[in-house]
Amino acid sequence: MNPAELTAIRDSGFALIKNAVDEATVERLTADCEQAFAEDTVVQRARSSRGHVYAARNLLDVVPEVKTFWRTGKSLQLLQSVLGNQFGLVRVLFFDKPPDRTWALPWHKDTAIAVKDNSRPSSNFSRPTLKSGVPHVVACDDVLQQMLTLRVHLDDVTDENGPLRVIPGSHLSSRSEGLGADAAVTIHATAGDLLAMRPLICHASGSSQAGTTRHRRILHLEFAAGCELADGYEWHDFVPANAIPDATQS
Repeated sequence: MNPAELTAIRDSGFALIKNAVDEATVERLTADCEQAFAEDTVVQRARSSRGHVYAARNLLDVVPEVKTFWRTGKSLQLLQSVLGNQFGLVRVLFFDKPPDRTWALPWHKDTAIAVKDNSRPSSNFSRPTLKSGVPHVVACDDVLQQMLTLRVHLDDVTDENGPLRVIPGSHLSSRSEGLGADAAVTIHATAGDLLAMRPLICHASGSSQAGTTRHRRILHLEFAAGCELADGYEWHDFVPANAIPDATQS
């Protein structure tokens, strides 16, 4: 694993890993998502007026390759280096900014996690909600600091199609502002690049430019360092990696 990328994740809260997912895998993931969205499945999706899916949840059961493509190469090495060998995949989302349905998000941190039951009393989890039928809670910093998100770019991302922006150093806690919005970094990427980022990093994105014909499709995968949660809570899903050979030794 590139030491500079690990240092960037530790100090700045993010790193862009170039060419981490090969072209054939990107094409399969894109096709599998399109097929799942076209069928009457359990996946929860939001469509534009022209039928483009711009957001989707609950992809673990309908896009099988999201459970496997990260088990080799740069993805696995990165996850093991940051989270250790007992990590697992806990949630998968899909985002797009289709030409007919662009959108923007203000500065925020990803603090919600999907759990099996959000009704238990706890000092570590709060604000229970249902998102597309799945129980969620806001997790404490101790949980979120043991997580890593991988955003797989299925399209090239430029200023034209609403790139993500992140604030370096804002990942250390739920209250950390890092270097401030004036120091925000815009994430330009090529299809197949991975953005690794800590959930507590401040991030935002603007709308696509008027007249664009470009999509901005992203698979957003959240990983946790272990399967245990406090106060009797359980991850809604946990796809373990403990049977995977240690890629750092290859």
